Amino acid sequence: MTPKEIVQHVQNPSDSSNLFRPSIDMDYLSTEDIPHGLLQIPKQCMDQDPGRRPTFANIHKQFRKIRGERTSNVVDHMMWMMEKYADHLEEQVFERTEELEIEKKKTDTILYQLLPKTVADKLKAGQQVNAEAFENVTIYFSDIVGFTILSAASTPMQVVTFLNNLYTCFDDIILQHDAFKVETIGDAYLIVSGLPHRNEQRHAREMSDIALKILKAVQSFEIPHLPNTKLGIRIGLHTGPCCAGVVGLTMPKYCLFGDSVNTASRMESHGEPMKIHISSSTKEALAEFTEFKVIPRGEIPVKGKGNMFTYWLIGKEGLQGIFLPPSDASITWI
Repeated sequence: MTPKEIVQHVQNPSDSSNLFRPSIDMDYLSTEDIPHGLLQIPKQCMDQDPGRRPTFANIHKQFRKIRGERTSNVVDHMMWMMEKYADHLEEQVFERTEELEIEKKKTDTILYQLLPKTVADKLKAGQQVNAEAFENVTIYFSDIVGFTILSAASTPMQVVTFLNNLYTCFDDIILQHDAFKVETIGDAYLIVSGLPHRNEQRHAREMSDIALKILKAVQSFEIPHLPNTKLGIRIGLHTGPCCAGVVGLTMPKYCLFGDSVNTASRMESHGEPMKIHISSSTKEALAEFTEFKVIPRGEIPVKGKGNMFTYWLIGKEGLQGIFLPPSDASITWI
């Protein structure tokens, strides 16, 4: 019979009781030299029901079992062990590579949370990260009103839990915007937009959006161990030039330098609870965006800066309950 005829007979048997299979000389195969288990494997492989046919892995397992029942010399055993090792080596390498990729992703995720992605990639590649000057960025500073008194009335664990819940809420807001969280020092929270990724004048809008969302989130935030205590924060924004770079080899930090950082800190410290205090440069940077409005605060003495004309920032919807403007006449639309 030709191969084609054989395939046709296998595909289309005349009836289920007359299946077309190769003939096996059982008398010849029943000798003591042929293990009994080996006789069953061809029959299993030729079962009419595909579901009952053994897989290659199962066939391999049966072969190994049969081989183990037979006596073998040291060389045969060594060859069998080498063959077994080679069969599993590729699988083990694949598994270890996959585990390594998972751990690498976890490490990258943590690294990108500590440093800007562009800076982290340079450090991973062994490149030097030079300090860089930025002509215009917007810096955010905030702290918690009465944090010293709050800490005195709480255990260290309660303070840590409270700050972790609060800053996790802030972090979720930052992820929605083009901004970088620089650091937290106690109750102080520092964010910047416009570096290391320059975004033209959008940095002022990004930081204003973040400040308004944080203010709204704080309004409904509940201190876990003091549910009846109302939380308040002061927020300050300033726009200006800044220098940034990586400091240190052990636990490197991406730090900001320049007078703009000090001015943003002064906007926060000279502000009032649950208000966003901004400098005139931030107000000018927001001039092309219509979703914000500001209320002139007037000229105030600022420590280390002399007299400065500053503003209160509120959203277009007014954020009623957070900060009510004295009158519509005092609102300056920008």
